Amino acid sequence: MSEELETERNDVREDGRRPPRAVVGSHRIEEEMFGKAFDGRIVSRIWAFVSPYRTQVAISVAAVLVFTGTQLVIPLIIRYAIDNGMAVGNPNAAALGWAVAAFAVTILINFGASYVQETVVGKVAENVLFDIRRAMFEHLQRVSLSFMDKTEVGRLMSRLQGDVNSMQEFLETSVLSVGDIVLLFGIVGVMLWLDFRLGLLTLSVLPVLFIVRIFWLPRARKAFMAAHETNSVTNGALAEAIHGVRAVQSMDRQQVNFTLYDDKAHANLKTHLTASKYAQVMVPIVDSLTGLAMAVVIVVGGSMVVNTTLDVGVMVAFLFYIQRFFDPIRSLTMQYSVMQRAMASGQRLTEVLDVRIDVKDKPDATVLSGEMDGSVEFRNVTFGYNPKHPVLKNVSFRVNPGETVALVGPTGSGKSSAMALVHRFYDVQQGEVRVGGHDVRDLTQESLGRQVAMVLQEPFLFTGSVFENIRYHKADASFEDVVEAAKAVGAHDFIMSLADGYETRLEERGGNLSLGQRQLVSFARALVADAKILVLDEATANIDSYTEMLIQKALIKLLEGRTGLVIAHRLATIRGADRIIVLQNGQLIESGNHDELMAQGGLYSKLYNLNYASFDDIPDAQLEAAVENGSQT
Repeated sequence: MSEELETERNDVREDGRRPPRAVVGSHRIEEEMFGKAFDGRIVSRIWAFVSPYRTQVAISVAAVLVFTGTQLVIPLIIRYAIDNGMAVGNPNAAALGWAVAAFAVTILINFGASYVQETVVGKVAENVLFDIRRAMFEHLQRVSLSFMDKTEVGRLMSRLQGDVNSMQEFLETSVLSVGDIVLLFGIVGVMLWLDFRLGLLTLSVLPVLFIVRIFWLPRARKAFMAAHETNSVTNGALAEAIHGVRAVQSMDRQQVNFTLYDDKAHANLKTHLTASKYAQVMVPIVDSLTGLAMAVVIVVGGSMVVNTTLDVGVMVAFLFYIQRFFDPIRSLTMQYSVMQRAMASGQRLTEVLDVRIDVKDKPDATVLSGEMDGSVEFRNVTFGYNPKHPVLKNVSFRVNPGETVALVGPTGSGKSSAMALVHRFYDVQQGEVRVGGHDVRDLTQESLGRQVAMVLQEPFLFTGSVFENIRYHKADASFEDVVEAAKAVGAHDFIMSLADGYETRLEERGGNLSLGQRQLVSFARALVADAKILVLDEATANIDSYTEMLIQKALIKLLEGRTGLVIAHRLATIRGADRIIVLQNGQLIESGNHDELMAQGGLYSKLYNLNYASFDDIPDAQLEAAVENGSQT
């Protein structure tokens, strides 16, 4: 991903003020709305998605050219009808009949070409956009968590939606641009062929249009960029206010937030009005130039007709061509902005597609068998989300098959990071993490994922039924397997009390369940997975003591034959572990069972005396002072 995607924009406007920000938070503005008018590198990347449909593209281009040809032929047919079929004093019925027939055929061809072009281009554009969205979604499912950790979801959504829509506008109109260019040069060529002097005189108004564009383009671009900028800020503020509505209402911030949002909405309105003014100003200018050119043809051409140096049909054809002449100019003017937006959007889309996947399978990666022993071993592991600031420092320990080991330590000591390394969400900088005797970097991620089931402190449930959520990790699990797991963790009773039992539809993120109920469902999901290694990362934090007691009884049975890795600040889970590993500042400082560590009188003993059930919330400085003084709370 480019540096611009990962750094916040800090430019200052001409008036000395920074661009408006969202209400609260770190919403970043898309740095650039407009790119180059044509970027060959971006076009080649987009063409990779278009190339499977190149036959349809060729058909649509041919249809556009045929359509453009009919636009050029129609005035010539009218000219023939006037000069040969309706000559004053010498009408020619046959010539007029041929003109009518030619006109009818041309109109039918015009209709057919237009229909083919619109239909084919629309289908191609939708298919290409579908392929782009699918490629981006597939890539984002595989990118390393290190990228997702530092990238705002809102910005990714903007690229998946807004930038893809910009590409749609470009794809649907780019073929028409070919027709506009051909029509423009065709009209010029036909007018010069009909009457060279009158054609040059008609084209004399074009320099005025180009001078206007020189002054219009930079101002219009600046206005469009400002409109996009304020639109991004306003949307970011709106999304943040919606997501944080509970916090807003709990702190009675509704009016304050509305005032802040209202300021941004008004700024957005002002920039959009300015952009609209620049977008529309070219229309009356082009219309005025059209009228001026027609006036020139009528005055000069009329005098030439009176002097019999120009046929009436030629002058009428000129008038038709002039009416059509400025249409492609107007269209191409708007296409310029569309293409700029498309190049910038294409740049941002390819940036997402080019995000490097740090964690990926080796070509000869081993498939971890379900027969593996379930052991977990850390060998001199050093790891940091930023390699310059390691979270784990030369950590070594082994979890034997079937053993339940708890990791404890102050906040920031590296407990959750160690758990993430077991599933290979990240790769270590030094050392090895081994599962079943294999370095996790030598295993396929899919097979490793089948043998490691995780339950996190913040359970994530998907929109769907309770049944579908419980068997999410193992899609082939039977209804009986799901019910058995739910009963084991004490979730069966509350599930059956729901309106439709296991078929009850869950709202977004399981919003119609309590936190404890969501956690029980995630427990059942982990058990249905039937993995050799069960990871519990503070998984009982949101469950009341009675429910936890039920779970502890179930875990004693369910952990038989499985390796358990536990992070928890509840005493029941810690004391029941076969072994406790104590981490501090990313280093392993103690290891043993509860009784052994209490007898040693080290950090674990002091933390236990500080009411270990909540020490994770105590600042490290206070913990260290308490440990040094041996005090109790």
